[in-house]
Amino acid sequence: MSIGSEKTQVKNFSKIEELSGKLTFQQLEDKFMHSVLENDKKTIDSGKLISDAINQGMSSFSPDLMFDQLVKNYSLAKQIFGESIIRLVSGYEPDYVKKNIGIPEFQRELKEKIKQRIDELKEEDLLQKDNSLSEKGIELASLVLYFEELDKIIPKGIVGDKISKRTFVYGEKENSRSYKKGDRYRDIALKKSVKLALRRGHTDFEDKDLRVFERQSKGQTYIIYALDASGSMKGKKIEACKKAGIALAYKAINEKDKVGLIVFGSEIKEAIEPTSDFTRLIKEITRIKASKETDIVSTLQKAIELFPKEDITKHLILLTDALPTKGDTPENSTLEEVSNARNKGITISLIGINLDNKGKKLAEEIVELGQGRLYVARNLENVDQIVLEDYYSLV
Repeated sequence: MSIGSEKTQVKNFSKIEELSGKLTFQQLEDKFMHSVLENDKKTIDSGKLISDAINQGMSSFSPDLMFDQLVKNYSLAKQIFGESIIRLVSGYEPDYVKKNIGIPEFQRELKEKIKQRIDELKEEDLLQKDNSLSEKGIELASLVLYFEELDKIIPKGIVGDKISKRTFVYGEKENSRSYKKGDRYRDIALKKSVKLALRRGHTDFEDKDLRVFERQSKGQTYIIYALDASGSMKGKKIEACKKAGIALAYKAINEKDKVGLIVFGSEIKEAIEPTSDFTRLIKEITRIKASKETDIVSTLQKAIELFPKEDITKHLILLTDALPTKGDTPENSTLEEVSNARNKGITISLIGINLDNKGKKLAEEIVELGQGRLYVARNLENVDQIVLEDYYSLV
């Protein structure tokens, strides 16, 4: 795959396998659920700490470096780590740390607390010996994101139903029609058939008296969630978008649809073909770290490659906070690739996070060509609702 003379490399595109001797995801989920029931705040905080670290672009913890940065320049350290990490790794509220960071006695106490917390993560196998994130740590972080998002969308009734107008043998019973040869006997609407026969004065059923239920299909859809992981998405933005991806995967897979994932920045960082493997999706969503610039063209090219060639519903959701910045004429190249994708039967919606006027104009052109919808998200809390709204719009 190339743009002009430049080639885009896919770093990771492989099936995830459980390592022997490791706690499996299902076992970890059971353990996590038990921890929730037992109100094990420490387990939950550990997963949240790892999740926040990934969202801030960290792949390992260095207690000495973290301490030195807090003491040397607290304001800069807060930008690097974020308030949540400072709270979870030190045990203190960020404002308290800021207020007391110049006191030698507090510094000694803070240094010991940070070291102790990192050692605990290593003892729990959430970090490896070199302080880098372990597979078990990624899994726990996945579960924290998963349960936080479900705790939000289910009580608020954000999860709805996606219904198409096509009929399907295993769908919900809707209207009835006359029986035709080849209809399943189990779909005969017995009460309606009896009433019709009685109205016609028939003492015995005739073929023309039989009514059968039409079943409504939810119509299988293949959808790819394409998430911008450029540097400007670091922190709360990427966390909100990850949770939206989890909400989409949870709902779509429950509806028997398939969901794929593309993570893009200056290159394609991750690509998963549409799948029903929910565990695989949320683990890879959790791993996403923000870095560098935005390349939407390669994302569109990869989406075309990942979607099957069959005549089914194929939909791409692009989620970004910026214009494409890679290439000599990134806007023109993007629109050309949108047209190519549409010719392949792919519709494209775009969710823009705080787009400027120029970005919004390009976004409008993308969705017009891609025959999708444009959503402008000004509140990160609503990103999951927007993603689900776009999913429900597919028929």
